[in-house]
Amino acid sequence: MNIPNLLTLLRIIMVPVVVIFLIQGSFGKAMITFVAAALSDALDGFLARTLGQQTVLGAYLDPIADKALLASSFVTLSVLRVIPGWLTVIVISRDIIILIGILVLTMMSIEVKIRPTAVSKITTAMQLAAVLLVLSDRCFPGYIHKIWLMGLFWLTASFTIVSGLDYIMRGQKLINQDTKK
Repeated sequence: MNIPNLLTLLRIIMVPVVVIFLIQGSFGKAMITFVAAALSDALDGFLARTLGQQTVLGAYLDPIADKALLASSFVTLSVLRVIPGWLTVIVISRDIIILIGILVLTMMSIEVKIRPTAVSKITTAMQLAAVLLVLSDRCFPGYIHKIWLMGLFWLTASFTIVSGLDYIMRGQKLINQDTKK
C-alpha cells in the first residue's frame, strides 16, 4: 500500500460523509468534504506519477472512487431537488454503460486497459464543477446566477454524453479487432 492508494481509499471513505452532510442540509460541511475529496483525486494521481507508484490496484480504485463520489453526490443532490434529475440520469447512465461495456469485454475475454481519455477527464472535471457550483450556491445564495448553473448543467450533460459515446466506440473497436483474429 502506497500513499496514492491510501489517498484514494480516503476519498472512498469521504463519500458517505459527503452524503450524510447533504442529507442533513449541512452544505458548507459537504462542500469542504467534497473539495477535500476532489483535491485528493488530483493529489493521488500527481503523487503516483511523480513517485513512480502507479499500481494496478490504483488503476482500479481511482475511477471507482471518482464514480462513488460523483454518483452519490448527483443522486443525493437530485433527490434533494438541488440538481435536475435529468442530469443525474445522464451521469449515472454513462457510468452504467461503461460498466456494462467492461463486463461484456471481460466476458468475451477481451483485454481491457483502464485508461481515462481526454474527454473523460474533461467530463469528470465538469461533473465535479457542477457539484461544487451547486454547493457554492447553497452556501452563498444569490452569488451564482441560475443561468450559469443551467449553462454548466447543459455543458456537463453534453460532455458526459460525448464521453459515453467515445467509450462505446472504443469498446466496439476492441470487439471488431477481436473478431478479426
